[in-house]
Amino acid sequence: MQSLFQILMLLLDVVWFIVIAHVVMSWLINFQVLNLRQPLVAQIWQGLSRLLEPLYAPLRRILPPMGGLDLSPLVVLLGIFALRIILMNNSAAFY
Repeated sequence: MQSLFQILMLLLDVVWFIVIAHVVMSWLINFQVLNLRQPLVAQIWQGLSRLLEPLYAPLRRILPPMGGLDLSPLVVLLGIFALRIILMNNSAAFY
């Protein structure tokens, strides 16, 4: 059962990294450091967006509009952090 716990923690770490990469890339695009007309940048951006949209879309429907500020990545990161805490506190059940 310990291996299941480690796999879940690894998956949460991977999702955490992908969300952080998506947020940083969105900032770089908005500050015109990266250009979406470059094929590689556009391909990475579309891939990350397609990957994370199933997590963001339900939250965007629930969260109030914030004048162009998207808080759904923050909520996803908080949810991942909460899941990590829950798993760590209940890790004795996995042994």
